[in-house]
Amino acid sequence: MSTPVTDHVHMISHGGANAFLLEDGDSVTLIDSGIPGHATAILNAIVDLGRPVSHLKHIVLTHAHPDRIGNAAALVRQTGAKVLIHAADRAIAERGGKFRPMRAAPGLLPSTLFRMFGPKPSTTVEPVAIDATIADGEVLRIAGGLQVVHVPGHCAGQVALLWRPRGVLFAGDACANVFGLGDPIAFEDLETGRRSQWRLARLSFETACFGRGRPIVGNASARFRRKWWHVERSPAASRLGRGKLA
Repeated sequence: MSTPVTDHVHMISHGGANAFLLEDGDSVTLIDSGIPGHATAILNAIVDLGRPVSHLKHIVLTHAHPDRIGNAAALVRQTGAKVLIHAADRAIAERGGKFRPMRAAPGLLPSTLFRMFGPKPSTTVEPVAIDATIADGEVLRIAGGLQVVHVPGHCAGQVALLWRPRGVLFAGDACANVFGLGDPIAFEDLETGRRSQWRLARLSFETACFGRGRPIVGNASARFRRKWWHVERSPAASRLGRGKLA
């Protein structure tokens, strides 16, 4: 079962991890695949939209953590969908593990949650074959155009996806909206993650969807600007901001 976010976006949540179905014509795109063991629930959510599971054509993974890639291989077996991910995370997805070390985000709550739920380097999930890698600034010929925004920090291969035709940003785990708009529970590199958040604050979108937490529907980019516009611009931030995003 899914929860509608907008007319064309539906959220599926298991164990606090969100995945999203995008409807466009006779095709469905899945953004992230959730924690392992929920492939059937995702397929049922597609059927509940009045569609055959064969309409699932693409699975776009925002990064290669267990709660993003967990059901991808099982879904490919059932649907033949093509799987896309940033090149920096391809090897992790295809071997199903050896995740990079992370550190909890600042604050007591993230530290506690990270100890409980954070991916460990020894964690493994079912590997998934990647059909294509995606790159910063690329506009995917999916759902009328999904723009790739490389936003490392939480994960080296972390991307956000801007669905310009519908005004929707899929932020992955570059940020979260669990107890208000803020950080994910952990970063591979906090400073890089902050600059990525600054970069997202430059974009224009009405709706924001997150790997964890509630979507923001209506004037979402203004919330991002209030939260992260203050992040100081630096040479590293400049490098991250070279994509044609505006």
